[in-house]
Formats: sequence, C-alpha cells, structure tokens
Amino acid sequence: MKVYRAEQIRNVALISHVSAGKTSLIDSALFDSGAVTRQGKVDEGTSIADFDPEEIKRRMTLQVKVLPIEWNDHKINFIDTPGYADLFGEVKAGLRVADAALVVVSAEKSVEVGTELTWQYADERSLPRVVLINKLDRENTSFDQTLEALRNQFGHQVVPLQIPIGEQATFRGVIDLVEQKAYTFESGKPQEIPIPPEMQEQISRYRDELIESAVESDDTIMEKFLDGQALNDEEIQTVVKKGTCTGQLIPVLCGSASKNIGVQTLLDTIIDYLPSPVDAIPEDVQPFKDNVAVFIFKTVSSQVGTISAFRVFNGTLKADSHLYNVQTKVDERMSQLTIQHGKTQEPTNEIPTGDFGAIAKLTASHTNNTLTSNKDTTAILEPIAFPQPCYTVAITAHSQGDLDKMGSALSRVLEEDPTLRVTRDPESAETLLSGMGESHVQIVVENIKRKYGVDLLTHDQRIAYRETIRKKARANGRHKRQSGGHGQFGDVWLELEPLPHDSAETFVFEDKIVGGVVPGQFIPGVEKGIRESLKHGFISGHPMVFVKVALVDGKYHPVDSSAQSFEVAASLGMQEAIPLANPVIMEPIMNVVIDIPESNMGDVMSDINTKRGHVLGMDTLDNGMQRITAAVPQAEMLHYATDLRSITQGRGGFTMEYSHYAEVPANIQQELVDKVKKHEEVAHK
Repeated sequence: MKVYRAEQIRNVALISHVSAGKTSLIDSALFDSGAVTRQGKVDEGTSIADFDPEEIKRRMTLQVKVLPIEWNDHKINFIDTPGYADLFGEVKAGLRVADAALVVVSAEKSVEVGTELTWQYADERSLPRVVLINKLDRENTSFDQTLEALRNQFGHQVVPLQIPIGEQATFRGVIDLVEQKAYTFESGKPQEIPIPPEMQEQISRYRDELIESAVESDDTIMEKFLDGQALNDEEIQTVVKKGTCTGQLIPVLCGSASKNIGVQTLLDTIIDYLPSPVDAIPEDVQPFKDNVAVFIFKTVSSQVGTISAFRVFNGTLKADSHLYNVQTKVDERMSQLTIQHGKTQEPTNEIPTGDFGAIAKLTASHTNNTLTSNKDTTAILEPIAFPQPCYTVAITAHSQGDLDKMGSALSRVLEEDPTLRVTRDPESAETLLSGMGESHVQIVVENIKRKYGVDLLTHDQRIAYRETIRKKARANGRHKRQSGGHGQFGDVWLELEPLPHDSAETFVFEDKIVGGVVPGQFIPGVEKGIRESLKHGFISGHPMVFVKVALVDGKYHPVDSSAQSFEVAASLGMQEAIPLANPVIMEPIMNVVIDIPESNMGDVMSDINTKRGHVLGMDTLDNGMQRITAAVPQAEMLHYATDLRSITQGRGGFTMEYSHYAEVPANIQQELVDKVKKHEEVAHK
C-alpha cells in the first residue's frame, strides 16, 4: 500500500447497534477495492474484519480495529467498532481517532438503542457523520419509515443524499440526488441507468429538502438560492460538504452491504463529502507544531507481547526513529512500523500525518499515551474517556497451575482493555474482576482461557457484612485452669454499649478498674481478647463494629494470672455479653446514581423498591435524561448492570459508591445466619 498525503485520507469510524451490518459493509468495500478476491461473510466465519476466533464464534465485532481501503486515489481508514453495549469502551476509542462517523442503521430494526448511544458519543466529539440505511433488501423494510424515525430521533438536519430504487426484494440500486443519476449494481459494480419516470416526483421533493438544508452552510450560495436562482451541481456539492463537515447536515445513503448494493457509491460519498485530517485538525495537536505527535488508542496483548495501534496526528513517523512518551518519560524506538489489514500486517517505512499504524513490543507505552519527537514538551493528546466498570464478580483459579499464571494473564488483559479493573478484597481475600457487564466479563474470562491457557471460575463477590449491638449489656468472663504447677486464672466483668453508626471509631475500649482489682499489666490482654473476638463476630462470622466495651471489675491470682489468662477471660466475657446486647447484622448500603430516559422512570423506581432501596432524589439533566439518586443495599446490586439494561433496553447507566452500614431486615438476617450454620455443618462433616 502506497503512502498517501493527509489530503487523500479519510478516517471514518463505523458505529451502530449490534448486527446492523458494519462488518459486512467493510467486507464488501474490501472486495470492491480489490484488496481481496473473495467477499468475506460474517455468517460463514470468513470475514476479513472479524478475524479473531472469539469474534468468529460470536459473529460480532469485539474490539476496535482499523481496516484501510484504497479507493479512487484515496485511502479510507475504516475504524470498525463493536455494536454491543458492554463493549462501548471500544467505540469511544474508535471515535477518539476518527475525523468522521458512518452510522449504520438496519432498515429491519430502524433506530435502536445502540444507534442512540453511539450517536451521543459522536456528539461528544462533534464529529461530522453520514448515515447508511442498510439491509433495504430485507422483508418488511421501508426507506421512508426509517428516514422518518431518524429525523424524529436526531432532528431534521438528517436528509437523504440518495434514495433507493425498488423496495425489499426488488431493491436494486440508488439515485444520487445531487447529480440526479440512477445506478443499479451487478456484483457490486454500479451501472448508470435512466431514472425511472415514476420516481421523478420523489426525487424532486427530496432534492429540494437537501438543497434547502445544505445552503444554510454558505451565506453566498444561500443568498443566490433565496433570490430564486438555480444552483449547479458543483455549488450543491460545495454546500453539502460544508454542511456535513460542520454538522449542520447529516446525509443519508441507502444500500445492502451483504448484497453489495450501494457500497461503491458510499465510498465515493465518503471521499467527496467527509473531511480529511487536514480539514479536521484538533486543538490538542497545535502545541506539537512541527514535531511528530502519535497517539496510542488500542493495545492488543498476546503471549508473545503487545501490539500498539496508533494514529499519527502530526508530522511523519519514520521507521527506526525515536519518540518520547510524555506520560511515562521513556524514549521508545519505533523500529518496525506496520499497517494492519485485519489479521495481516504490512511493513512500511513511514506513516504520514492523519494515518494509522501499529508497532510491536514497545517498552513502556500503553493505550492513551502520547509519543512525540519533542522531549521538552509536556503537552499530551486528549486521552480517551473510557466508561467506568459497573459489574463485578469474584474470580478463582480452577487449579494450582491456573493460579500460578493468573496474575500474568490478568495484567495482559488489563493492558488491552482499560474498561476492566482487577482488585483484591482485603477482608474476603477474593480477587475481583470488574467490567461493563455480565457478557463483557464472560468474554474476558473466555479469552484468558483461549489466549493464555488460564481457566478461571467466576461467582458473586462476598458482601462485607458487619455485626453490631442494639443495647447495653453486662457479663462476667472467667477463665480458670489447673493442671499441676502454675495454673491459669483470669476474671473480668465487661459492660457493652452501642456506638453511633456514624462514629469515627468503630470500637472503643475503656479501662474503669478501680483499686487494682485487675493489675495494669493484664489490661492489654483484656483489650486484645475483646478485639480478637470482635474480628469474627458472634452470629454470622462477620466483624462486629460500633461497640464500646468497658472493663469494670475483675479478679486475679498472684501466681496463676497472666496477660494470656485475661485475654481468654475477656473473650469468654464477650461471648456471654453479646447475646444480652441484642446483636444484629449490618449490610453495606451503596449510594447509587442512575441516569435513564424519562419513559423508564416508573419501572426503575419500582425495581429500586423491590431491591429494598430508597429513592433520595430526582433531577432532570441537560440532555433530557432523568437522574435518580438512591440508597440500595450492596447485596441487591450485584447484577444491577444486567437488570438496568433489561429495564431500559440499554439506555440507562449508573454509578455507585459505598455510603454507610445499616441493619438488615429480620428475615434476611435469619437467612444469613442459616447459611453460616449450614456452612459450619458441612465443614464439620
């Protein structure tokens, strides 16, 4: 593949709901461009774009990737992104390095939730975009109805640039509304035909809409239009491109990727109407001036090392040159540069401004890092705003051999996917894996087994319950043992009372001994015995908190007493006192912030109630979404990512953080106590 100037490059992210046909579109475009001799098929597992074994198995894109296509002396870098909601971190990565977006909408399903969400992500980056209404050859599809749905959802700046010839089984071509030319497609190749006479009225109506919307982008041409003067094709092309690049206009195309109808005219449209890297220079590139500036947007990990996919935002990157990583302060040798073509890589000596490349085994560079030829700069290219994980499971190794390799495998997948988190619960000693949803975590676990040979098991994380007391109590603890020679003797009286649940200290020990009835050297043993007994609780095995214990009286023996004897006596005293103090189990309560469409408010609030939650507040956001703040027990939130997605069809999102502890209801406390007893019975068998 030859080196293209920035003016000849188009960087286009493909975004959509899952199964709208993005990957099939790329496979058709690769075939049309001559890059492959046989058109890949997702359903047959022969797709050039979805080449990963897990993608072939699931028949969907799982990670962002760049697939370049040469077309009419231009290079189109298609940035393929997943359509599945759990993988929208990959979408954000793709949009970060794109200059425009191609939104693929299935005519069968119209505007789906994935379309809405990825459209919002494109809005966040103010990316120009075009829409392809795909699958117009399928039954029960309508171009007009899908167009109306797009306009209702995204506004009347969505206007047709093409209209279809035929419907459903008779769909065979497109009409370009600017040039007023009709094309049918045989084996993907466009063939110009006379415009069907019955379509003239439809063409005139849609063409007028296109021109009326487009002229708003150019004052001179708009003035000419308002004066009643006819516009030529070149003037219409000028305002359509201006309107598209500024976002005032969102052109709509039509086609069938699987049947290769409209794909070549789509490629022409991308070149004619979408911006090149020269037309879309981001502000964060300006500090680099004449220096090379490279941004790593994806790291792919394997057993042999890592491959870093990057975009050159400024300058020309030469093979064997050295770049400075602004974040890690490390000099990196850019030795063997490659251009990726699906699963194959083509060596290259240089990558110009605006183009993409990849390099293996960088020393200390990762996703979101900026590399530059200027070692004196502190400027960085804007990092990708990855979403925070919202679903957590505990993971364990299937065998000792898996355990030995687990840490290394987890490190590699964390480097590859910034939406993952791995933490360790200090109380339960569990390793916790957090991701964007249940399917995301499942895909990660399966990939770890396939790529690194590490078999991991997943289960719900253990809830960090606590115990406390409700009232004051007083009890005696006496430890006496005689076995010849020195014996053991300790006798204490303890008074317990609950502390407020918002106390800074969760345990307070008070020495109230008067007259030396318990000598001072034994009192630390008393406190130690109390603390140790609190660690394991008394009714459920969980630590006891918010307790004040006072040593008020006791006895000792001048020969047989010791700090250890009083430690045991204190523990026995706690066992006597706690049942009298009305012990109760407490659970962690999470502060949950949920953003949802207004239409889902009732269902979400009802679901919060069934989860023993309490709504604390409601607000309307600037984007029209509703925000609910609620306090919900953590035990009820373990699968909330899945529940909320089901209720809102994926439109809702949430974050949560620990708020406080609260008593569990009596029925749930009994369930927890029964579980502990059952576990103990099994352990003793």
